[in-house]
Amino acid sequence: MMNSSDTTFILVAYSEIGDMKYLYFTILLLLYIFTISANLILIVVIYVERSLHEPMYFFLCSLSVNAIFGSTALCPCLLTNILSDRHEISGISCLVQVFVLYIYGQCEFSSLALMGYDRYLSICYPLQYNMIMTPAKVIMLIILSWLYPICTFGIHFILTLQLPLCGRIIEKVYCANYSITKLSCIDTSINNMYGLINLVLSTVLPVILIMYSYSRILKICLRSSKKSQAKALNTCTPHLVILINFFISAFFEIVQNRFDMSHVPHEVRIFLSVYFLIIPPLINPIIYGIRTKNISTRVKKCFLQKNNS
Repeated sequence: MMNSSDTTFILVAYSEIGDMKYLYFTILLLLYIFTISANLILIVVIYVERSLHEPMYFFLCSLSVNAIFGSTALCPCLLTNILSDRHEISGISCLVQVFVLYIYGQCEFSSLALMGYDRYLSICYPLQYNMIMTPAKVIMLIILSWLYPICTFGIHFILTLQLPLCGRIIEKVYCANYSITKLSCIDTSINNMYGLINLVLSTVLPVILIMYSYSRILKICLRSSKKSQAKALNTCTPHLVILINFFISAFFEIVQNRFDMSHVPHEVRIFLSVYFLIIPPLINPIIYGIRTKNISTRVKKCFLQKNNS
């Protein structure tokens, strides 16, 4: 069994940063500050403005909370290790990072699936929408979008904790569950098998719900007027953009974990490994802030009132 109290892991991917560490530190720090600020602004605006107290915006709030959750699990550790000469992380910190980052990724999938389902109901059943999406149901769905990843990954995480380790070198800039599994002294077939099951539960099922939602939306739009089609497109575009971006980033992460990437330049590997955890939390509030008129109007209104006061 892994003894996290006296285990220290070495993150060797930092070794080739060299003299560029101060530049990387500055860029990452600015990205982190901007990510936290943008998501907090979005959450506060939705909370303050009663006109935004609708299911779509509550789901968006949950997405922003998850972005802050995931970014905070990663960025402070990255910033510390960039400037450090040892590039080490304690066993406990590594396990906490693994748990939080995987919950972040899986919660992102479930939240995006809920947002797609919400768009499907609002476009395909506009008259019944308010009766279906009651406040109680919205709260229940948000809680479920967090509990589902915790339960599915929790089993996988417990299996990882049982593994005796014969190494402590992780070839990434942060801790990943698969990286720890590869350090085991024993056969990890069960862990790998459940890892694939967890991948299906956390990604394939939400993707099926998203595909179903948008297939029904497309079917309705093809029968509707051009005005209705334009309205539906405007409503769905922000969700589709962040959905595609997250799918791309998740694909990068899966490829990084499951395949040999030694032939890929070091800088590219580092970028691909942090893209999943930095870019989506950064651009999600920007896309919704720009593309969603209700949000952009309220943000401008809040800042104008603050400046006038």
